[in-house]
Amino acid sequence: MLSRLSLQLSLILLSFSLSVITSMAGPETRIIIDAGHGGKDEGAHWYGVRESDLNLQVAKKLEALLLARNIPVTMTRRSDVFVPLAKRAEIANSYQNAIFVSIHFNAHRMTSIHGVETFYASPAGKPIAMKIQKELVKLVETRNRFIKRGLGYAVLNKTKCPAVLVECGFISNPLERNRCKTGWYQMLAARGIAQGLINSMSPLNQKKVSDEAGAAGEKAVVKSE
Repeated sequence: MLSRLSLQLSLILLSFSLSVITSMAGPETRIIIDAGHGGKDEGAHWYGVRESDLNLQVAKKLEALLLARNIPVTMTRRSDVFVPLAKRAEIANSYQNAIFVSIHFNAHRMTSIHGVETFYASPAGKPIAMKIQKELVKLVETRNRFIKRGLGYAVLNKTKCPAVLVECGFISNPLERNRCKTGWYQMLAARGIAQGLINSMSPLNQKKVSDEAGAAGEKAVVKSE
């Protein structure tokens, strides 16, 4: 009788311990991938290359890489459609534990300008921006334009979760534009962003994202500095 009571008590304590551990673990971090622009809003447009198209291509590659690591993902758009900025933030704010990453490509009237940069608005977004920028520069091998505070970006200011905006290259620069529109460059950009996100989510998990761009893609990278 005593042993049965002890067993029941042990099971109750074990059940309580598991519930405490589960509550402490909290909900799984979800990555909100925002392919900038879309539909009637093409973003930058240079020599037949539309920013909105490149944004979506990188976003889909990023989604595949994260899903391969069993990381939950939500896309703000999956096709060439217009999504208002407020709606993008609303999607992110519907999740309790999330990181918002907006994918963009850059342009400038001075066509010699090139490189990648990552923006953040809140203190929570800064370390994520730093990790993404570090991995992105390492893989795409272009000029490091560093991280910057982007207080003017609605998608960064209206999101409650940590949020960053990544500029993956300048399509106004002839050499960089030719790289940006290739599948291997887009995969390298996606890998850099994915690794930065993974490093941000779990500092102890430094396992590299698999080289889905292929060894040939790595060797084909030419510095645009």
